[in-house]
Amino acid sequence: MKYTVIGAGGMGVQFGVLLQEAAGCDVDFIDAWDENIAAIRAQNGAYVSQDGQGRHLVPTDIHYPEEYDGDPDVWIVFVKQQQLPGMLERCAPLFRGHQSVFSAMNGHGHFEQLNRYFPADRIYGGTALIGAYVYGPGDFNFTGDAHAKAMNLCAYDGHTPESDPVERAIVEDFRAATLNPTVVPDFEGMCLAKIVFNSVLNTLCTMYRIRFGEFAAHPSAQTLTERLVDEAYSAAEAAGITLLGTRESEVDTIMRTAGVAHPKHYPSMYQDLTRCRPTEVDYINGYLAQLGREHGRPCPLHAFLTDEVHLAEHAYAIHHPTTSR
Repeated sequence: MKYTVIGAGGMGVQFGVLLQEAAGCDVDFIDAWDENIAAIRAQNGAYVSQDGQGRHLVPTDIHYPEEYDGDPDVWIVFVKQQQLPGMLERCAPLFRGHQSVFSAMNGHGHFEQLNRYFPADRIYGGTALIGAYVYGPGDFNFTGDAHAKAMNLCAYDGHTPESDPVERAIVEDFRAATLNPTVVPDFEGMCLAKIVFNSVLNTLCTMYRIRFGEFAAHPSAQTLTERLVDEAYSAAEAAGITLLGTRESEVDTIMRTAGVAHPKHYPSMYQDLTRCRPTEVDYINGYLAQLGREHGRPCPLHAFLTDEVHLAEHAYAIHHPTTSR
């Protein structure tokens, strides 16, 4: 199938490049970051590397929304939560009734936004344990080799691939692209489990500006993870949401991802912090705190971390006044 990626940042470029290079798919990119578009056009492509090695130029067809005239089978959406409403509004004239959309963005709220433009049976969600880092405009690094990448995938309305040739084709293309998808049956439980995952690694590694592996190596990492996971699972249970896996399996996934699969990775939230951009903590820890409040199961740790990350944003901007946003 033909894909168009909305958001040519680290994850968008990784999905698009792997579909292009490993699966042989036709892929276009749409972005709104002026410097990124200018660099990719000047270079005639995007530079990509894997764990800092093998840097090479990949031909990349990139456009602003207003100048794009392509007609993909599937849109892939990877933009920041705060930027999504504006980007979707700019891309809305491009959407057609026969098209589908996939996203594996961090946080909560993007599928409800996508549902404003696409019917529920044409929306596919994913949760990716796949890392990427943006060195600068037009220059990207993927972390974790083909065997370390993993993702879950589910239709937004819960229908199964057996009844949907588009979903089967997406899964086949993603497998060929070494993204290692697993189809799961529970959309809401899948999404919330990834929010819980990010609420530990993304948030703590951002606050202290450390890599996943550096967090995992600390003696308190296991205890901190267990406490945050327990609080989030309690809120989910009060809300009547069944997450994928158990508290124990979620803690194991977090620790294994940090210490074994992606130890060199800095989370995207860290990348926002160090560029003096607003983070997505309100859509991750902030969402879990809100879920707990709404269902009588407060999440004081997640509420505290939300405020702490906002304080870290403020402090970083004070100490780095010339950093570009």
